Amino acid sequence: MKILKKVFLALALLVMLFSGGVIFCALSPDLTAQMAEIVNEAQSGQSGIQPGAGLSVGQSGQTSSDGGSGFGEGINTGWVENQGNGYVAPEKQPSAPPESVDGRGGYEPVSEELEQIPQEEADNLSDIVAKGELGENLSFDAAFYPYYAMLEPKLQQLYCQIYANAQNLTTSFAPVVEVNVNQVKTVFEAVYNDHPELFWLETGYSCKYLSSGKCVELILKYNDTVNYLDQAKLDFEKGAEAILSGAKSQASAAEQEKYVHDALMEKVEYDENAPMNQSAYSALVTRRSVCAGYARSFQYLMQQLGIPCFYCTGTSGEDHAWNIIKLDDTYYNVDVTWDDTDPATYDYFNKSDSEFAGTHVRTGMSVYLPACGGNASAGDGAVSEDIRGLINQEPRQPLGWESRGKVNSSPTDQATADQKAENLKKAGITEDQVLENLQDYYKDCVEQMKQAGTGEQQFTNVVPESLWPSVETVYANGEYWKGYVEESLKELNAQSFAIQLQAERLGGGYYRLYHTVYTY
Repeated sequence: MKILKKVFLALALLVMLFSGGVIFCALSPDLTAQMAEIVNEAQSGQSGIQPGAGLSVGQSGQTSSDGGSGFGEGINTGWVENQGNGYVAPEKQPSAPPESVDGRGGYEPVSEELEQIPQEEADNLSDIVAKGELGENLSFDAAFYPYYAMLEPKLQQLYCQIYANAQNLTTSFAPVVEVNVNQVKTVFEAVYNDHPELFWLETGYSCKYLSSGKCVELILKYNDTVNYLDQAKLDFEKGAEAILSGAKSQASAAEQEKYVHDALMEKVEYDENAPMNQSAYSALVTRRSVCAGYARSFQYLMQQLGIPCFYCTGTSGEDHAWNIIKLDDTYYNVDVTWDDTDPATYDYFNKSDSEFAGTHVRTGMSVYLPACGGNASAGDGAVSEDIRGLINQEPRQPLGWESRGKVNSSPTDQATADQKAENLKKAGITEDQVLENLQDYYKDCVEQMKQAGTGEQQFTNVVPESLWPSVETVYANGEYWKGYVEESLKELNAQSFAIQLQAERLGGGYYRLYHTVYTY
């Protein structure tokens, strides 16, 4: 009897719980609708967000992305595989940028504001929120818009819709296809990364979604230029043409790239407080920006020249942006921001992934961009094969001047203002002998070649040890040719030139450079 009594009580308790559940749902139709939606989607296998798919609910009840497992939903893995991507992130991430470029970041990743709404509110939205521009007739070449190509076909429809509505300055619209919040972020990042010409589009957006994760309203954000957009577009085109007009006169894609790289370094000032600094507008119009503005303006200008160039995002110990460019059949990393130092360098110009591994690591969708391999010319590539072996290809290992002994491999002596006089004395040179930058070096080479005349000649000069990597770089990539050889040949009325360059480390942090040149 006791056992039967316990069974009866248990059954009664289950009936009460079930009845309470029915009453609770009856009093809360929103909950009933949400539960029905979740059950239906689970049965059909179409639930947009699964537990743990990158969503976390805070105390306020608003939901935000945690950047976790939900990232990258909707990537076309077939396209990625067909590209032979090959990018491998280094095992060790940079903890901080190199000292010479520390603080020259400023990239802001795409951000989202998510608001979960009940089904009843979503039903009301469907009556008042239209889809806006659909972009049905748009198409984007994968060679120039790789982020578009990364997406599955369904998400490419949303990409076109976002692009078209951004062009039309539409603020709010319903997605043209059924997508969840993670997919929305993937697509928005793709649009933003592919299109620097949308300089009025902010890096953040808002999305209203159901408990299942389905996005029902997408809200774009625009910067202040929308208040005078026609004039802003004219100013943007004028700023771009000021550089493009000179770049178009260059003979090759490599020369055009270098021209744009140098022009941006000359015209743009790094300023972390610059307005709209995530846009190409900040670099091309106001001429003050951060890494994002440098990279997006470089991308835009290369696109206008018909040279594939991508916006690449990642970390250098802090959020950072740079570019990947395609010359011939090879991709290279370019970081204009980090080259724009005083003096300017080519330390981060056309580098391989292995060369960038210690300072740049891709994140987000940029990991799917093509791998980069090898150095490319920063000039016209005019380094003939018969002299290429005479030029040091490894800037970190200075050449030896054999008739004067090998270069001392001891650590560099770093000169400071207080010990400069002592260092000069130690090196056996005077201050007026030191060429502090590449421009002075080029000028001195021209003067000494004019004095030496044609034939086989030798001359020397002295540079700070800190300038030596830049000197070696311009010889390795051919930039020295425009730096001083063309002018020297004109002065000497000569047609041909070859050089053997070697170096000797002096005391006090200086190098003496020895040039054996052949002109005829």
